[in-house]
Amino acid sequence: MYERILVPVDGSETSKRGLREACRLAKEQGAKLRCLFVIDEHYLTANYMGFMYLPDLIDKLRENGKEILDEASEQARMSGMQVESIMRESIERRVSFMILEEAKTWAADLIVMGTHGRRGLSHLALGSDAEYVVRNSPVPVLLVRAAP
Repeated sequence: MYERILVPVDGSETSKRGLREACRLAKEQGAKLRCLFVIDEHYLTANYMGFMYLPDLIDKLRENGKEILDEASEQARMSGMQVESIMRESIERRVSFMILEEAKTWAADLIVMGTHGRRGLSHLALGSDAEYVVRNSPVPVLLVRAAP
């Protein structure tokens, strides 16, 4: 049923839960798995300007993203999966838009992602990438909630 499963990862426990579920599904379906890490430069420039030299901060985020992708790839391999990893950078677009763009470009059949399940003021303040992906995705989306 699914041939290509896209898994956005950010290093959080919630995204790790999403990856575990994606590995399980990919193994059952014989699907390819791709992990995606997105560096959100727009968030940095809007929220951290002046605290650190921006190019240094972006380099640190790239290093961090590589570590997160390496860890996610290792987790997938340990579950018996072959996995591709990719890092994208976004200056003007939300992370959710980048996830959808990757799903279209790679021709994903399914997006599996963790969600923190925020409600109320924290949802309003932070927005919800998961909600945006669900509302705008051309393919099915499986949301994996944070541990209770």
